[in-house]
Amino acid sequence: MALNTLKRRPGTVASKAAVPGRRRVSKDIWFLLPAVVFVLATVAYPLVYNVGQSFFDVGIKEIVQGGADFVGFDNYSDQFARDAFWRATGISVLYTSASVILTLLVGLGLALLFNADFPGRNLLRAFVLAAWILPTVVSANLWRFILDGTYGLFNAILQSVGLIDDDVFWLGDPFTALIGVTAATSWSFAPFAMILLLAGLQSISPTLYEAALIDGASAWQQFWRVTLPILRPVVLTTALICFIYTFKTFDTVFLMTGGGPGGATTILPIYAYDQAFTFYDFGKAAVATTVLLIIPIMLSIPYFRSLRKEDRS
Repeated sequence: MALNTLKRRPGTVASKAAVPGRRRVSKDIWFLLPAVVFVLATVAYPLVYNVGQSFFDVGIKEIVQGGADFVGFDNYSDQFARDAFWRATGISVLYTSASVILTLLVGLGLALLFNADFPGRNLLRAFVLAAWILPTVVSANLWRFILDGTYGLFNAILQSVGLIDDDVFWLGDPFTALIGVTAATSWSFAPFAMILLLAGLQSISPTLYEAALIDGASAWQQFWRVTLPILRPVVLTTALICFIYTFKTFDTVFLMTGGGPGGATTILPIYAYDQAFTFYDFGKAAVATTVLLIIPIMLSIPYFRSLRKEDRS
């Protein structure tokens, strides 16, 4: 009874001790306010504005003067009826899937390599990371030089070993152009995948490999039975992150091919760019960019569900 009275009575030790805590929480909120405002201004508002714009007929006139007409789902029905839209979506899915698979394979190979102890490992790892650190404009133009049909490095290597006789314009052929931009994208993201996968490899206890070795497991069996099952959450996380980044990639493909030849590398971001800045139809461009948002979200849902099931088990 006396203790309850002490807690309720203002001016007591208990009530005074609670005041600084409340003040500290309010101060922490003020410290978080700039970050919240930044996220709202640079992430939330553009997303909401883009989705809202997809329901209006927006051209140059409407951008300058305002007063765009509300058209509902007409922009969506118009785009979903176009073969060019679905072709760009299909190319995006193909390009992204191939890039992610290649990125994971190269990243896992590099992670296994750098997980071993050998002289110069740290120096070589820093050299590999340069591919990820390089600005996109540099890496894209570097790959354009490598695949150039007249003076490209790739042609020079193939001609020196006798595999080709004449110049091959790799970025001028629809099939090889798509392979080229896929290779360039994977080359840029593979070091990032390597970092995540290497962290996962280093978290695996060496005693597991010792036990597998005592049981007579070969190196391949250790990799298949020990490494991959433990590394599975890291692989899934890396794959999802790489898919999200690759699916919205614009600059690498645009700088290398511009969407050509013949639209063979016109992925969805380039399609949206053409709708906005070639045909000046910003409402229909917003439809394409909204699809760019929806597809990764759809892939993220089963990913988080699988993680939740693993946590429960």
